[in-house]
Amino acid sequence: MTEAPRAARRSTLRTHHGDTVDDPYEWLREKDSPEVVAHLEAENAHTEAELAGLADLRETLFQEIKGRVRETDLSVPTRRGDWWYYSRTEEGAQYGIHCRTAAAADDWTPPRLEPGVAVPGEVVLLDGNVEAEGHEFFSLGAFDTSDDATKLLWSTDFEGDELYTVRVRDLDSGAMLDDEIPNTGGAFFTPDGTGILYTTRDDAWRPDTLWLHRLGTPVADDVRLFHEPDEKFWLGAGITRSRRYLVIAVGSSITSEERLVDLTGDVTAEPVLVWPRREGVEYSLEHAVVDGEDRLLILHNDGALDFELVSVRADDPQGERRVVLPHEPGRRLLGVDTFRDFATVEYRREGLERVGLLDYATDAVEDVVFDEPLYSAGVSGNPEWHSPFLRLGYTSFVTPGTVFELDLSTRELVMRKQVEVLGGYDPKDYDQRRAWATAADGTRVPISLVWKRSFGEPGADPRPVHLYGYGSYEHSIDPGFSVMRLSELDRGVIFAVAHVRGGGEMGRQWYEDGKLLHKRNTFTDFVACAEHLVADGVTTPERLVAEGGSAGGLLMGAVANLAPELFAGVLAAVPFVDALTTILDPSLPLTVIEWDEWGDPLHDPEVYAYMKSYTPYENIGDGTTYPRILAVTSLNDSRVAYVEPAKWVAALREAGASDVLLKCEMVAGHGGVSGRYNSWRERAFELAWLLDTVGLA
Repeated sequence: MTEAPRAARRSTLRTHHGDTVDDPYEWLREKDSPEVVAHLEAENAHTEAELAGLADLRETLFQEIKGRVRETDLSVPTRRGDWWYYSRTEEGAQYGIHCRTAAAADDWTPPRLEPGVAVPGEVVLLDGNVEAEGHEFFSLGAFDTSDDATKLLWSTDFEGDELYTVRVRDLDSGAMLDDEIPNTGGAFFTPDGTGILYTTRDDAWRPDTLWLHRLGTPVADDVRLFHEPDEKFWLGAGITRSRRYLVIAVGSSITSEERLVDLTGDVTAEPVLVWPRREGVEYSLEHAVVDGEDRLLILHNDGALDFELVSVRADDPQGERRVVLPHEPGRRLLGVDTFRDFATVEYRREGLERVGLLDYATDAVEDVVFDEPLYSAGVSGNPEWHSPFLRLGYTSFVTPGTVFELDLSTRELVMRKQVEVLGGYDPKDYDQRRAWATAADGTRVPISLVWKRSFGEPGADPRPVHLYGYGSYEHSIDPGFSVMRLSELDRGVIFAVAHVRGGGEMGRQWYEDGKLLHKRNTFTDFVACAEHLVADGVTTPERLVAEGGSAGGLLMGAVANLAPELFAGVLAAVPFVDALTTILDPSLPLTVIEWDEWGDPLHDPEVYAYMKSYTPYENIGDGTTYPRILAVTSLNDSRVAYVEPAKWVAALREAGASDVLLKCEMVAGHGGVSGRYNSWRERAFELAWLLDTVGLA
């Protein structure tokens, strides 16, 4: 083994609620310091040297991933107005190419595009590979065409900090317009195509202001349409599918408020408040026309833990509410999409996503039925107010991503495309099921498992297990196919997901029971899942690797402290492991917004003490025998700063952890490297480490 870098100890004192902490590695936060950069580069060099013996395996895994993907491929075209829009990839190219071709007036069946075959009448709107030339990192943000299809806007980020620059092209002439808007978030055209609506962020990286830019005018003259001063609230905006209303939405993780601008009038008109914000009440709206009357369908949790759907008059949103779908405990309503003649309802029951069609006349919901025990399904890619088809996305742990269209006249599901897996993939060679662990308080916690059948059923004999978890923000880790995962399944690894509290898999209460002063449930649930897999003979601690990213990285750090003996390895991606330091500092990006999720330790001593009791960096045990740890981060991450894993790794080494590695991408953001080949190589790097950890290298 090579000698690991040792960060110098430098005293940094902080005192809150009578408690003084000396943080010896806080100096690593100085991102622009040559000493900090040199330390991160030394960490990278150490990691590369330690894992040099896995270079051949990394290359093998990369080639396996690459060999399963049809590199030259096309998406299913989506109709908008008189055009079919689609994207395609080309062999050897990192990024997608965005295109369109003309649509026949009455033909709503998407043209069948064949890889490698020229598309008649193709118009290339944007080639990501051209945009990325000369840049180590490239991310495409906004992408929109005007309603009359004559102009394109798009935005780009070349740093990974999620600040985008908007540009505009005339699609008839191909000429670039002079309009260029820097430092934006979201952006889209006004329906008349004469203006751009966009958001900007404050110094804490919070989207807080909506602007109108008139094409052909200086950015300095842009009109501020709305500003949200409360630093706990994000701002977003969009236009209803009917193209009737601009919706301005602000929200924290527990409270929301929306306003409407009627686009039959002036877009700069004063927005109309729908419902005033009330602490703990969340809602979202969609515009519908029912019996010739403009209505708003509002999904809300006012006295309805798992949400209720009501209908109100668009011209009197605070008036009488008509209940469309009443609150039903255990049926978590997730979202509504309205169309001219019907609406769709997405909801979750028993841990699975479901899609139903809502009849405006009767309020009846007709479910779209799928035949796998574990799957994910949702409404996807339906920009038109009226279409004879409803497009759905579908996948499972064994079924590659599939695009279905539901024929609304016959209710027949038509498969338009399924991601092709090269190399003879057969879903029948793999299986999936759900198991249940029991937490210390008696709560049953679901675990999803997927494996290759030829290695036998889980539990027949102990096998390597890759256990993934997240458990925050009511985000659910739903069944989904992964080409990259096949490389571990084909070597006998069982992939498992621990659906711990703090996520949304089992309804809103599942989330409530894993946040704030209940956050420890997230960590102990994950430990219970690991213990269940060991007790059932599915694996052994020597063959069990845990993985999580971002808030899931906090989970990884916590379980490494709570039960290090249960795991052979822990893979932590952009891990939120110095949570208390971050949430104590309101000057850091997004901190104040996060108080609804974690609590406010700055002003509440109980929250401070509780967070200090679990945050991984604060609870490293001297002399503890830790599993192998690989932490992956990015220098330009604006969500979880690189300094958190850097400090964590330094403290682990000081406590005696012998096999702890840090890999920091020096030009990337929260999502890691950009470009599909780069991302495949990055995952091959992580998988090689994982396979080595469980003895399969």
